[in-house]
Amino acid sequence: MQVSTLEWVITVGVTVAVLLFDVVVVARKPHEPTHRECAVYLSIYVGLAIAFGIWVMVFHDTSAPNGDYGLQFFAGWLTEYSLSVDNLFIFLIIMASFNVPRKYQQEALLIGIILALIFRGIFIALGAVAIAQFAWIFYIFGAFLLYTAFKLVRDTDHDDDADNRIVRFARTYLNTTDKWLGLKLFVKENGKVFITPMFLVILALGTTDLLFALDSIPAIYGLTKEPYLVFTANVFALMGLRQLYFLLGDLLKRLIYLSQGLAFLLAFIGVKLVLHALHENEVPFINGGENVDVPEIPTLLSLGVIVVTLAVTAVVSLVVSGRREAQEA
Repeated sequence: MQVSTLEWVITVGVTVAVLLFDVVVVARKPHEPTHRECAVYLSIYVGLAIAFGIWVMVFHDTSAPNGDYGLQFFAGWLTEYSLSVDNLFIFLIIMASFNVPRKYQQEALLIGIILALIFRGIFIALGAVAIAQFAWIFYIFGAFLLYTAFKLVRDTDHDDDADNRIVRFARTYLNTTDKWLGLKLFVKENGKVFITPMFLVILALGTTDLLFALDSIPAIYGLTKEPYLVFTANVFALMGLRQLYFLLGDLLKRLIYLSQGLAFLLAFIGVKLVLHALHENEVPFINGGENVDVPEIPTLLSLGVIVVTLAVTAVVSLVVSGRREAQEA
């Protein structure tokens, strides 16, 4: 995929502009957004992602023989978006665990999203370098995704996400205060420096973002090897998450099979990566270092599996959770 320097500059520039706009709006007036406000912004962000995918189809697919970059973007965007929604569910747990006031949750979410973008940007660059230098890295990516899928199936409650080891260390060995002072991380009282609850919240969000970046980057590289598409899919997947958090609210808790659906997707992409690694094999102890004649999963099939899995996961989750609520009532 031929991406000019100008395209990269415009893409990064627009991303920074959108994030700065969000920061300025939030910093000017911290508040709990209305459903209408959330729906409008979310529609804009989703519309931008769809428009970008169509633009890739029109301007890049036609210039490349058998190019399916547009499909690769949509597959990557949907996968990253679904992983981000799971990340959002953990954000809910963290907010509830720390009893973050509603008017400050928007600020904390924005910080969490910015941290997620930074971590994913770092891992995107590292992944691109690793793929360019070592073809066998796909074996590791595939095995890692299969392991992550297995972990997701076993641990669907995320009980310890809000109180991980780093947060416990900060609570134990640093001076803390219970005062909420907006985005202030430190406060000085009686000559001593104390960390605010917001510091612990951002610490929990940051460590969660780091773990999710480790999962999401191998997943997206299983769908496309183009760093430009990997970056844009992640950016568009993170846009609108803050609004989605307030728009859906408790509805996120009704997606009871989200982790199982994601586990299936990660396992599917893990198998896809292993097949690709075998097809491009250079490892001496596998088939004598020669390519293995195995079928590869086409992008269109991957996109179909992703869409169907997410749809089935959402429908079954809402139906089953609705029946449980009715029985409890």
